Amino acid sequence: MANIPKVILLVETSREYGRALLRGIARYSRLHGPWAFYRETGGLEQAIPRLKDWGANGVITRDSRRIHELAILGVPTIVAVHFKRRLDITSIDTNGAKIGEMAAEHLLNRGFQHFGYCGFDDMQWSETRRKSFKERISENGFETYVYKQPKSIRKRQWQQEQRIMADWLKSLPKPIGLMACNDDRGQHVAEACKIAQLKVPDDVAIVGVDNDELVCDLADPPLSSIALNVEKGGYQAAELLDKLMKGEKVESSSITVEPTHVVVRQSTDILAIEDPAVSKAVRFIRENSGKPIQVSEVVLYVAVSRRCLEQRFKIILGRSINKEIKRVRTERISRMLVETDENIGHIALDLGFPGIDHISRYFRAEKGISPQKFRLSFRSK
Repeated sequence: MANIPKVILLVETSREYGRALLRGIARYSRLHGPWAFYRETGGLEQAIPRLKDWGANGVITRDSRRIHELAILGVPTIVAVHFKRRLDITSIDTNGAKIGEMAAEHLLNRGFQHFGYCGFDDMQWSETRRKSFKERISENGFETYVYKQPKSIRKRQWQQEQRIMADWLKSLPKPIGLMACNDDRGQHVAEACKIAQLKVPDDVAIVGVDNDELVCDLADPPLSSIALNVEKGGYQAAELLDKLMKGEKVESSSITVEPTHVVVRQSTDILAIEDPAVSKAVRFIRENSGKPIQVSEVVLYVAVSRRCLEQRFKIILGRSINKEIKRVRTERISRMLVETDENIGHIALDLGFPGIDHISRYFRAEKGISPQKFRLSFRSK
């Protein structure tokens, strides 16, 4: 009987990112293993002395300041990057540029004209997301107010920083759409809003990253968040580690976790559109995105001339009424493709399309990809 590979997993289970990563790894092992897993809860510092004693064949770990010590042991290793990206390690990273863009689009589509970003100043991944978010907002002609952490370690303790963040939030123009670098930071912002006596989402609308359901539901109100295809990243990491353990040549030394969509909860469930006609029209479109509504129905509901409403849409949202209908319906299709296992033919019928061919053409025209490929791109094999 062939030897079963021994793999050490140094990945936390306290957050959704780590749990999803482990689910993907477990799935690969079931299909292509078996592997023997050893989970070290004490972190890399405690695990290093045991690697040789246990005879580990591979390691998948979260980042650490001591990660370089694994290279000395010569054990194939894949690192979920947390600190600065290094070219000398096989890594799992997130597409921070796309994450920032997606958050910006989400808040722009809600009609905000003031924007903020709250992250961690000394984390590369947070800075990447900030830069992308700010650039996308700037392309639309708006400014982004960026929170700067206090330099003092003592003042960064949450009991101290909470008041500093609250004062910053009070100083911002309202209403404001704010991106938090992750869900934990989003919860921080929500708590600071309470101290500042600001309403979420009326004064400050918050979107986080990771879609950690526990953290998002603990926030008050529940936090909107960008979902990531971490489970697929875990599957790909295990696939790559399998090749490294077998001594095979690999084409790429990195795996990128992509954002899939925004899971909308109460923290951004608002339209910050001052024009009452456009606001009424956009809400009508969203409430009826499950059926094939026409521009004429929107105009009739708002009771404003089509020419006038089209002009207002162009000025405020930068797109036509028809484009907004297609955008909202396409996003609904995207959520159903990612969040459910419903057959694409059934999705088509649920949303009022005659069949798969019609929904495929509609979706491809907006997203540049077929529904089938879109669904597969966010799932493990």
